[in-house]
Amino acid sequence: MAEDSSNRIKEFWAELPRMDEDFLGAIRDWKNVQISLDGEVIWLKNFTEEQAVSAEIQQLPNFLLYELRDGLLFRKGALVPSKKMRTALLWSPIDKALKLTFPPSNQNFFGIDEKVEIKLKPSEDEQPATALLSSFSEIKAQIIELPKFKLEQIDWIVINDKALFLGTPLLSFPGKTYWTKNGHLLPTGFDFEFKNVSILLQKKYNEELDKWLIWNEDGSYTSIDKNDLRKLSVSSFRLTEKAKEWN
Repeated sequence: MAEDSSNRIKEFWAELPRMDEDFLGAIRDWKNVQISLDGEVIWLKNFTEEQAVSAEIQQLPNFLLYELRDGLLFRKGALVPSKKMRTALLWSPIDKALKLTFPPSNQNFFGIDEKVEIKLKPSEDEQPATALLSSFSEIKAQIIELPKFKLEQIDWIVINDKALFLGTPLLSFPGKTYWTKNGHLLPTGFDFEFKNVSILLQKKYNEELDKWLIWNEDGSYTSIDKNDLRKLSVSSFRLTEKAKEWN
């Protein structure tokens, strides 16, 4: 009887150029994954199906994922194999094999006392803006004139003398816009110097994913609790304005 392929447990392999090894820090804690070095190529195997489609995997540069079938490696959705399975490789658990969890300039990122410089740089990729930071005093006269339907799609919070609005479509207020990446709010037109560092930063500073990390171009950031955000309305804005006056 022919094997029912729908019940077959899929086995995933992957390859990555050795020069991109540093980016594997994003998946170092996947203890089920095995890793092997073959010249200038890093081989990995034993991914679960959930890991194979995860955001961590999709963001790894030059990462080629395969499904192993009958000793042949197939790219996702391909009917023709790309290459044969590699043999005579020495495998190790990824969490024990990888000594670096960050690009070489920041090897001590996960040290307790060490400090690391996070850099943002202009990005060639255009990303839609999903947040706006405006001066509270500059927009308080305008917001009470907006129709309700424009406000009800927006969450907001006051940060010192500014108001942060999240949601689309963005309000047409003056201010600084941001786009979202893995729980970060980055200035539009900018990205991390090392793109995959975003996941590592979340694991260090926002493991519960209950905060927004708002970044400045100089690499500094502010965190806010997501639970502190509230729906925007004229009444909530006026109450906040009065509270600020009392303070």
